[in-house]
Amino acid sequence: MVAIVDGEHYPPVVRAALEEIEDVVLAAVLVGGIEKLRGDDQGYGVPLERSVEVAVERYQPDVVLDLSDEPVLGPRERFALAGRVLALGVPYEGPDFRFDPPPAEHVSVPTLAVIGTGKRVGKTAVTGHVARRLAGTHRVVVVAMGRGGPPDPEVVFVRPTVDALLELSRDGRHAASDHLETAVVAGVTTVGARRCGGGLAGAVPVSNVLEGVSVASGLGAELVVLDGSGAALPPVAAGRRLLVVSASQPVDVAAGYLNTYRARISDLVVVTMAEEDAPHGQLADALRSHLRPWTPLIRTVLRPRPLETVSGERVAFFGTAPATHHARLASHLEEAHGASVSLVSGNLADRGRLREDLAAADADVFVVELKAAAVDVVVEEATRRGVRVVIAANDVVPLPGEAPLDEELDRLAAEAVALVPETV
Repeated sequence: MVAIVDGEHYPPVVRAALEEIEDVVLAAVLVGGIEKLRGDDQGYGVPLERSVEVAVERYQPDVVLDLSDEPVLGPRERFALAGRVLALGVPYEGPDFRFDPPPAEHVSVPTLAVIGTGKRVGKTAVTGHVARRLAGTHRVVVVAMGRGGPPDPEVVFVRPTVDALLELSRDGRHAASDHLETAVVAGVTTVGARRCGGGLAGAVPVSNVLEGVSVASGLGAELVVLDGSGAALPPVAAGRRLLVVSASQPVDVAAGYLNTYRARISDLVVVTMAEEDAPHGQLADALRSHLRPWTPLIRTVLRPRPLETVSGERVAFFGTAPATHHARLASHLEEAHGASVSLVSGNLADRGRLREDLAAADADVFVVELKAAAVDVVVEEATRRGVRVVIAANDVVPLPGEAPLDEELDRLAAEAVALVPETV
């Protein structure tokens, strides 16, 4: 093992502790503190390395053991260190805790994973954008992992209609599952999978994602886009990873805890909901302190795009955005799509309030994001009233001056494909 030590401990005490440990301590990393240090030679009995990255690369330990303490490493600093260690593929443990890197299986098909720092961060919207963009140059299959996914991997070849989704819902299915949403908004082949549970670093204890990847490979996929679930990671050693972070999340959550690990393993970070009243600059700065130097970060906003024309129609829009975003969403639907917006609801995840909004909705068309209660509540009510339903995708729009998102996606796809040798 490699040990983490600090200068608030008297070096002879640390040395004695290292000698008592049954495992072989190969080296130590001094993370700070000077109170008990007397000179350059601290007498720890093992080599001192300048960083945990150098120590892990040099000694290839089975575990990193943290023997530091407050005030040198408090909870925030320890989580940041844990993220760095896990990103190196090594477990990180202390006297009463242990974190292991989430399991990740290597697969024989090129993969690009879209992961997130939580629920409602716009990850599925970004997955849809990724799939639409890359389908122009690759045979793309999306494998979506959801908490409401099917018991066996389910292939969707054809974009589902609203009527087909309603039929699924009436059969007791979750008709707004992520693979169905992506099939609708991106128009690519998708494979639905499920997971249950999620660890602090994103591990999933139970899932059928690997079976889903096998199905996608059997369909002749040239690139599998893995759609994560909330903050949970697909259990695949993805060739490239794109991290989605929302500027609506508290900065200390989005860029703290073990989201530091998610940031460090990612090859591109997309900050969504970077509206003018959100602290997206502060969030970007906080995230960059955890990213590898070459990892781009792009700030974006999400804008609804009805999949059918609604120009000249009186529209009620149903989504999941907070109330602070409703006015700009209504303005966008009116200015970009010619609709007359009578109501905006952000309550697709709250069936009680959603029904109240529906009762107040006076519209010719219900425009709805395909999430949560979209089908079993909104589409059902629209069918009862004879109101037309139009599904909305979300366009991912970079802020002025940000790097071109589509060029970065092309780069990730090319790199992911290059990592997997062609077979004859």
